[in-house]
Amino acid sequence: MMTATLPQTSPWRELAFRILSGESITREEGAAILQSPDCQILDLLAATFEVRKTHFGQQVQLYYLKNAKSGLCPEDCGYCSQSVVSDAPIERYSIANERVLMEGARAAQQSQAKTYCIVASGRGPSDREVEHVCNVVQKIKDEMGLHICACLGLLKPEQAQRLAEAGVDRINHNLNTSRRYYEEICTTHTYQDRLDTLKVAHDAGMELCSGLIVGMGETQDDVLDAVFELRGLDVKSIPVNFLHPIDGTPLAKQDDLDPRYCLKVLCLLRMVHPSVEIRIAGGRELNLRSMQAMGLYAANSMFVSDYLTTHGQTAEQDFEMVKDLGFEIVIAGHESHGH
Repeated sequence: MMTATLPQTSPWRELAFRILSGESITREEGAAILQSPDCQILDLLAATFEVRKTHFGQQVQLYYLKNAKSGLCPEDCGYCSQSVVSDAPIERYSIANERVLMEGARAAQQSQAKTYCIVASGRGPSDREVEHVCNVVQKIKDEMGLHICACLGLLKPEQAQRLAEAGVDRINHNLNTSRRYYEEICTTHTYQDRLDTLKVAHDAGMELCSGLIVGMGETQDDVLDAVFELRGLDVKSIPVNFLHPIDGTPLAKQDDLDPRYCLKVLCLLRMVHPSVEIRIAGGRELNLRSMQAMGLYAANSMFVSDYLTTHGQTAEQDFEMVKDLGFEIVIAGHESHGH
């Protein structure tokens, strides 16, 4: 009979220990995570979970997304069903009225979401749209007190100021990919335009939420560039999208992700950003499949229910998954065991 000796420690646990002692992970160590053999995935997740647990315990925060304006976008982002170059069969409508946005906020509350995300397609909002969002946000704050994140495209300084005054807590504007690869997925605005909007939002006093989309044909170096760029931006929250190829978009045929690589990306983000909220965002069900729950050993947050133009699993299935892990949903400082 063979006798196996289990190693007392592993390079991943040593890395986690160093991170928890206050060291920063190097780019080479980040690359090693992405290139690690699949047979080390449990060891890598276990080490990553030590970092996640230290900063977030076993809590999971849920986010609820409302597509406040759909389609009608002049930008040519290759991954997006709402862009000018997409002929995906999606709903197209101008900015949702107050009733629709308030209904979304109530749905967010019922889904145990801590944060309600108001997302509008387009290059950037008109002043009229900003004013409309501000009025609704004030009502949501008065009635429900939800944490509000707005994703409205490129912002001017005075628009950011107005949103901050109205009570918008956070602006989402993703880097999506590296500076090098950016023009491969979008030519109508630049990577620098995105960084400028993040600066404008930060200067107005709002928190930043910015992340990436993995699986658009980028290299591992591009992923590392984006992950390490975020380190210098004081982001409070990083959504990690895994490409959901949509028929009718330029990236419809792109399909090079597997669940194990997706988990390594989540581990990389946790190791580089130990105390930042990491959220599993679009493409979770499609790309992590039967390994979805394992993603929460690295991430501490996820979207509940549907995304912008794609459907997710039901809120009940999400609650079940969190409960099966022995984790708990945290709502704006309150814990909820199961539902």
